[in-house]
Amino acid sequence: MDRVLKTLKKRDLIILIGQYAQNYFLRDIKKKNLTETVKSYKDYLPDYFVLPHPSPRNNIWLRKNSWFEQKSGLPQK
Repeated sequence: MDRVLKTLKKRDLIILIGQYAQNYFLRDIKKKNLTETVKSYKDYLPDYFVLPHPSPRNNIWLRKNSWFEQKSGLPQK
C-alpha cells in the first residue's frame, strides 16, 4: 500500500472507510474504537476522513450511533 501511495503525484485527502483502513493508516493516533475515531474525525483532517464501513453488517452500529446519520445530514430511514 505504501508503494502505491508514493506513486500518486498529488494526494489531498484519503478516505478511510471502516476499522481496518483506519487501523492501517492511523496506527498510533486512532482512538480506542471505531466510534470514538469517527466522532473525532476533525482530528484527522485535512489528511484523512474517517467513516464506518457501509456494510449491512454495520446496521447495528448505525442504530447504536444515530448521531452519525443526524450529523451527516443524510436522510433518516
